Amino acid sequence: MEFSLPPRGVELVLLLVVITAALFDLRYRRIPNWLTVGGVGLGLALNGFLNHARAGMFKSSLIGFGVAFGIYFVLYAVRAMGGGDVKLMAAVGAIVGWPNWFLLFLVTSILGGIMGIILVVLRKRFKTTMFNVGFILSEMKSGRPAYAGKEELDVRSPKSMRLPHGAVIAIGTLFFLAIAGHISR
Repeated sequence: MEFSLPPRGVELVLLLVVITAALFDLRYRRIPNWLTVGGVGLGLALNGFLNHARAGMFKSSLIGFGVAFGIYFVLYAVRAMGGGDVKLMAAVGAIVGWPNWFLLFLVTSILGGIMGIILVVLRKRFKTTMFNVGFILSEMKSGRPAYAGKEELDVRSPKSMRLPHGAVIAIGTLFFLAIAGHISR
């Protein structure tokens, strides 16, 4: 697997998509479909039709889209992620391609975990969160969805402790670009 800094045009589209998504997610708690579907289309077009110099980028873009959508759809299915987040990460996968998406996913996951811990500490919910983690693991072992037994574990519930993942993705993208730029040197 080889990580690389995306070409300037692709990088610009990536930044526009994730920053716009972050602003919508922070303000309205929604990421619009026109943005995510447009991001997928632009990602595939840039990597397939406009970027002939880098062979295999269209295939990488399709794989990035599929893997990102698949992984995030599973999170959506267990109600750990919203639908806009699924579509945003699918768009990011289409824009940056498979190997780069994987690095971006790792960076975003780590940052999301850190931000989640900060949120738990700030809201003084450490004990409740640890209980919920145990409950989730217990329900997983039994093959039951955790959100069915505790409403606050459903990302759609107003009782859940939500973190705007669109903003986390945008911050993760900035870190990814810094890392990819360093690796590419």
